[in-house]
Amino acid sequence: MDIVIITGSHRPGSNSGLLADYFQKGAEEAGHGVFRFDAAHKKVHGCIGCDRCGMNGPCIFDDDFTSLREPLVAADLVLFASPMYYFGISSQIKAVIDRFYAIDARIMGGKQACLIATFWTTDRNRASGIVETYKNMLSYLHWNDRGIMLAGGVNAEKEVLNTAYPGQIYEFAKSL
Repeated sequence: MDIVIITGSHRPGSNSGLLADYFQKGAEEAGHGVFRFDAAHKKVHGCIGCDRCGMNGPCIFDDDFTSLREPLVAADLVLFASPMYYFGISSQIKAVIDRFYAIDARIMGGKQACLIATFWTTDRNRASGIVETYKNMLSYLHWNDRGIMLAGGVNAEKEVLNTAYPGQIYEFAKSL
């Protein structure tokens, strides 16, 4: 299976980035091909709705999203790994998702997706903005959800390593 991982944290040692590492390790050990796109460390211009791409063509912006286009089209599964930023998905991942518009016709249907969301509170309801954004996107794209993994109660750098989340995500990825 071809897997694309899209991460959205700027912080080195970020909890969502570390969980993406565990997912990647499990997926690769299971024999899957993985392409990773760390959105917070890339230059991705937000979509401006100009419609020059026609939902199936080149975007007017030639930036780092260009390197994601073909792996995303070929992917069987897409993992989104985001910290919760002000009750939603990180703006870096949101910019990437908005640019999906230029390849809508090529990515519509037939894919699977997963979500990893990390956040400081233990109140899982606070992650509803991320979860609903993810679910609405999957509904629009006709993608199938393979799992929503909410890692609450982590904030400080590498704090997630003191939880069961890394092992759970690693095992989940190996089971794909």
